[in-house]
Amino acid sequence: MTVSITLTDRAAARIRQILSREPGKSALRIAVNGGGCSGFQYDFQLADAVGADDLVIERDGVRALVDAVSQEFLSGAEIDFVDDLMGQSFRVRNPNATSSCGCGTSFSV
Repeated sequence: MTVSITLTDRAAARIRQILSREPGKSALRIAVNGGGCSGFQYDFQLADAVGADDLVIERDGVRALVDAVSQEFLSGAEIDFVDDLMGQSFRVRNPNATSSCGCGTSFSV
């Protein structure tokens, strides 16, 4: 299975900014976990190493990592960073989600 997940310019810039303040961390890990108000939720953590089954997404010299289980849920997704009236956050535009909560942090398939 070929998995395509992309980072926007804004997401790459924000990852670079975050990592510059976190010695020893080398990437943003994006995962899908059970829970949230819609069944699944996105989880963003800083990572210090690439796992054996990770998909590595690179843009403008920064990396995001997605574990093998989460890849299935995120195939075709675009990771963006937004700064709006609701606050600052990473947002996932996920074509696999059939519905999502109002804040965009959880979804169902």
